[in-house]
Amino acid sequence: MTDITLDEAKNICNAAIGHAERIGIKIAVSVVDSATNLVSMQKMDGTMILSIDGSRGKAVASVIFGQPSGELEDRSKRPTFRALEIQWGGRFIMSQGALPIIRDGEIIGACGVGGGTPQEDEECAASGLAILT
Repeated sequence: MTDITLDEAKNICNAAIGHAERIGIKIAVSVVDSATNLVSMQKMDGTMILSIDGSRGKAVASVIFGQPSGELEDRSKRPTFRALEIQWGGRFIMSQGALPIIRDGEIIGACGVGGGTPQEDEECAASGLAILT
């Protein structure tokens, strides 16, 4: 399995930020590899400080569960998932705004965004991933 490359991750970040600029919001965007390692992270000037950790936490959730982070929200209150959050030291956030990166049927990373509404964050992540097609 190959992971997302640095060049791809930078391009994803740039595309996500481009979308954020077009819709008038300020975001932070993080791209992680399949092992949850940060590959690239960018934040726009004036972005809220919490958006940085939020973008990475959403990306980590998306890659470890292999699905959009927003689909995890309902499960986040279940005891098993709360225990997992504790065991992982709060490293993942089960909230809308991240999408897995899939190549040839394998998860090679995820893109997470923080700073807008949950829907805006996911739209920015989707715009970032669109450069891979």
